[in-house]
Amino acid sequence: MRVDVHTHFYPSGYLKEIQRHSDHARVARDASGQLVLHYAGDYNVLAPAHHSVEARLSDMAAAGIDLSVMSLTTPGVHVERPERGVALARLVNDEFAELQRRYPSQFRFVATLPLQAPDEAAKELERAVHELGLVGVMIFSNVNGEPVDLPKFWSIYEAAEALGVPVVVHPTAPAFAQYLSEYRLVALLGFAYDTTMVAVRMVLGGVLDRFPGLTLIQTHLGGVLPYLAERVQRGYAAYPELKGTLHRTPMEYFREMYLDTVLFDPECLRLGLAFAGEDRLLLGSDHPHQVGDLFKAVRVIEELPIEKPVKEKILSGNARRLFKLDAVVA
Repeated sequence: MRVDVHTHFYPSGYLKEIQRHSDHARVARDASGQLVLHYAGDYNVLAPAHHSVEARLSDMAAAGIDLSVMSLTTPGVHVERPERGVALARLVNDEFAELQRRYPSQFRFVATLPLQAPDEAAKELERAVHELGLVGVMIFSNVNGEPVDLPKFWSIYEAAEALGVPVVVHPTAPAFAQYLSEYRLVALLGFAYDTTMVAVRMVLGGVLDRFPGLTLIQTHLGGVLPYLAERVQRGYAAYPELKGTLHRTPMEYFREMYLDTVLFDPECLRLGLAFAGEDRLLLGSDHPHQVGDLFKAVRVIEELPIEKPVKEKILSGNARRLFKLDAVVA
C-alpha cells in the first residue's frame, strides 16, 4: 500500500469563485496557456492534476499511489474577507466530501477553514468531520501574518482535539515575504522557515500543554526542525524566561509530532526518521506542484537502507492508523 498524505487539489467551484472575484488571489493563463494562481508573495502553476479528477487518477496509477489524502493549498481561504472566507471554506469542503463519496477507495480530504474567523473555523471543522466525513484539517503556518499559536486560534485546536482528527500544518508565505520575492525563495526557503517557526511556537507558546490530545503533522519533514530541535532544547534550559514554563521539555513535544517526507534527499530522510521515529513518518509528495515529485517521493523511501516493515509504515501504515483509513484500503 502507498498512501500520499501531502498532495493538493483545487475544487472546480473554488477556482471559478476566485476567477469571478477575490480580494487577494488571481487566476490567469501564462504565455503557454497554463493556468497560474497568483497571490501575495508567490504563485502556483496549475498542473492538470491540481483540478482534474481524471488527471489525478492517472498520475496516481502511474506512480502506484493507492490513496491520496488531499488538501487545498496556498493561498487558502483565509486571505479573503471573513464572510467570503467562510463561504469559500464551505464550498471547498462540500466539493471535497462529494469527491470522497464518488471515489471512496482513492480519495480522502482534510478540511479547509476560514482561519481569519477562528470561531467560525471551529464550527466549520465540526461540520466537515461530523456531517461531511472529512478526515482531518489543514491550517497554515500563519494567518495573514499572525502566528497560529495565539490564543485567538485556540478554539480550532479545541475542536480538533475533541474530534480526534489530525491537524496538518502547511506553510505559507512568511510575514517577511517581501525579502524573498526573488528566485522563488518563498517556496524554497520561506516555507521551511515558517514550518519550523510554527512547530516551535506551538510548543513554547503552551498550545500543546493546553491541548495535550492534539495531533500535529508538520509538512516538508518539519522544515529544519530535526536539525535545530536540539538548539531549542538547549535554549529552553539556558534562558531563564523559558525554563520551567512547560509541563515537559520541548524535545518531548517535538518527538510526538508527525512529519511527512516531502524532502527527497535520502540523508535528510534518515535524519527525519531518526528524529521522529518509524511510527511518525508519513509518505508525502507535494504533488502536483512544480517542486513536488510523485515518483521520487515513493522511490526514495523504497531505496532507503531500512527494514521492509519500517518502509511499509512510512508508505502507508502510519497514515492508515492516523487517518483511520483501514476500512477504506482493506
